[in-house]
Amino acid sequence: MNPQDQPIEGVADLLRYFGRAETRRADWAVGTEHEKVGVYADTGDRVPYEGPYGIGALLEKIASAIGWERVEERGRIIALSRDGASITLEPGGQIELSGAPLSENRETCIEFNTHVDLVKELSDDFGIAWLGLGIDPFHEVDQIPTMPKGRYDIMRSYLPTRGDLALDMMHATATVQANFDYASEEDMIAKMRAALLVTPVISALFANSSISGGKENGYVSKRLIIWRDTDPDRCGLIPFVFDPDFGYARYVEWALDVPLFFVIRGDTYHAGDGTTFRQFMSSGFMGLRPLLRDWDMHLTTLFPDVRLKKIIEVRGADTVPRELICALPAVWKGILYDVDALAATRELLGDSTPEQIDLAQLDVAKRGLRAEMSGRKVLDLARALVTISSDGLARIADAGFSDSDERSFLDPLHEQIAKGKSPGEEIADSWRGEWGRNRQRLIEATRY
Repeated sequence: MNPQDQPIEGVADLLRYFGRAETRRADWAVGTEHEKVGVYADTGDRVPYEGPYGIGALLEKIASAIGWERVEERGRIIALSRDGASITLEPGGQIELSGAPLSENRETCIEFNTHVDLVKELSDDFGIAWLGLGIDPFHEVDQIPTMPKGRYDIMRSYLPTRGDLALDMMHATATVQANFDYASEEDMIAKMRAALLVTPVISALFANSSISGGKENGYVSKRLIIWRDTDPDRCGLIPFVFDPDFGYARYVEWALDVPLFFVIRGDTYHAGDGTTFRQFMSSGFMGLRPLLRDWDMHLTTLFPDVRLKKIIEVRGADTVPRELICALPAVWKGILYDVDALAATRELLGDSTPEQIDLAQLDVAKRGLRAEMSGRKVLDLARALVTISSDGLARIADAGFSDSDERSFLDPLHEQIAKGKSPGEEIADSWRGEWGRNRQRLIEATRY
C-alpha cells in the first residue's frame, strides 16, 4: 500500500506524520517557490488559459521543449514535473516554480535562473511578459481570467465567505517562498518561533506590491494587506507558536479545527462544506474515511505566515526582481540553519509579543523598511538581521555543511538596506516619476 493511502486511526498518526519528517542535519536542504504574474507585453492584459497564446498552450510548449511530465485534470494540462521540481498553475494564471530541495544556494539560484530564462524564451514567442512584482499592477480581480483546476473552483466559492480580499489573494498576488528541514520537535519549535519573529523584517526587505488597479494603492506591500483579509481560520500569525506548550500536538490541534476546502477521491473534488478535519476523523465525510493523503493535502490549504508541513515554509515575501530572488533562501538559511544565528535572532527580537509582531507586519505593509517594530526601526533591524544571517552562512561553510561561502547572495539585501527603501517604494517612485504612470514603461522595467 502507498503510505499516503494509510487510513488515519487517530491523532497519533498525525503526530507521527511530523515526526517521520525529521531530517538529520547532514541532509538538510532548501527549496524555493517562486510565483510570477504574466501579461501580454503589448497590451498589459492578463493571459487566459485558452487559445493559441494562452497559458495552456505555453505549458504544453514548455513540456515539449524540455521533457517535463504533464499533469492533467479533466483533459487539460495544469502542471509540469521533473526531478523533484514542478511548474504549477495558480488561480489567475500565475506560474509557480516549486524547486527541488537543494543543499547549496548556488544550485537553487541556477535552478531559478535556468527556469526563468527558459520560460522567458518560450513566452517571448507568445508575447507574454512575466513581472517581478508581488501583485498584478493593472487589473481588478473581476478582470483577471481564471484557471481550470477543480480545487480553485471550490476555493472561489468558499473563501469569499471568509474574507473580502480572498479572490484578490488567489488571482492577483505573487510571492517567493523558501522551505527548510527540521531535525526534531525542539528544532522545529526554535525555527518556527524565529521565523515568525523575523517575518515582518523579511517582508520589508521584499515588499514589492505598491501598484495595483493601474495606480498607486497606498501600500508598499498590498499583498500583505490582502492576506490579512483572506480567511482568519487559516491565515496570519498563529500566536500559539509562542506558547510554552507549543509543539507538534498544538499545531495538529489547530489544523484539526480548520474547515476542509475539499476531499479528493480519484479525479473528483468533494467540497468540504464547513466540515473540519476533526469532524472528518470522528464522523467521516460523505461516506469517506480520512487517509494520510487527506491530511497532507489539508496542511497545504493552511496559509499562516510560517507553515509547518514535512518542512517549515516561510511565506512573507513578495515576488521581486531577479537579482533579489536568490537572496531570499540565502537570508533565511543563514538564520534557520545555524544554531548561533537562531540564538542571535532571539536576542534581537525575542522580547517582541505576538501583538507587536502583528502590528509591525501591518506597518510594513504600509511603509516597508520605514516601518517600526517593537519601538525600533525596521531598517535597523534589517541591517542587524542580515548581519546575523551572514555570520550564520559563514559558520555553515566553516562546518562543512556548504561547499562554498554563500554570503555573496546577501549583497542585494545590503544594497536595499543602503537605499533605505523597499523595492515597492522604488517602483512607486518610478511610476509617478520617470515612467509617467505608463504601463508599458512599468512592464519593460519589471519583466524578467
